[in-house]
Amino acid sequence: MSVDDLYPIPCAFCNISTAYPAESSPVPSSPDPEKVDPQCHLILSTPHVLAFLDIMPISPGHILLTTRNHYRKLSDLQPPTPTHNDWASQRAATDALETSRALGEYLPILSRALCTVTGIEDWNVVQNNGERAAQVVPHIHFHLIPRYQEGRKETQRNGRTDYGMLKSWRMFGRGSREDLDDEEGKVLAAELREAVRAEVEGGKGKGEKAKL
Repeated sequence: MSVDDLYPIPCAFCNISTAYPAESSPVPSSPDPEKVDPQCHLILSTPHVLAFLDIMPISPGHILLTTRNHYRKLSDLQPPTPTHNDWASQRAATDALETSRALGEYLPILSRALCTVTGIEDWNVVQNNGERAAQVVPHIHFHLIPRYQEGRKETQRNGRTDYGMLKSWRMFGRGSREDLDDEEGKVLAAELREAVRAEVEGGKGKGEKAKL
């Protein structure tokens, strides 16, 4: 047994999952951001996934989509095949499958909501697995990072896009991040929730969206 086993480090995303249990609607109406410290500006809360604003965004609107239950890496979403009458393993296998589906379902929804609220045309979806891959919180999460058009040189003389001149284009890393202003976060999260709600209500009848 290691020291880590004796003194586990609390998982920030598990704390958020516990603080904001799933409700009848995947889009919370007015979640209290002060249920956790630092504040959580919640956007989505389903039985299998949650989404909230990154507290150190690379750009305004930077969203994190994470799993409700604790999985460290994407590869952990494929548990061993459940054995007959082993209810615990069957439940784990079912949760892993439904969580995988929920991640795939909500990534496009959040992307469209992000574009609607911020007016962006381009964005990154980044997912890291392990410390060497820059995973800071050891709990599966996807980054949706807006890339803003304002103030950029869009084309070179040959007419091709000059990606090196996009002023909002910054490589994913710690050096370019700033703390999220809580007041701005409250406003932005509310706008994103409404945009997600419109997306979900427009597509009732599929997956977790049908629970609205």
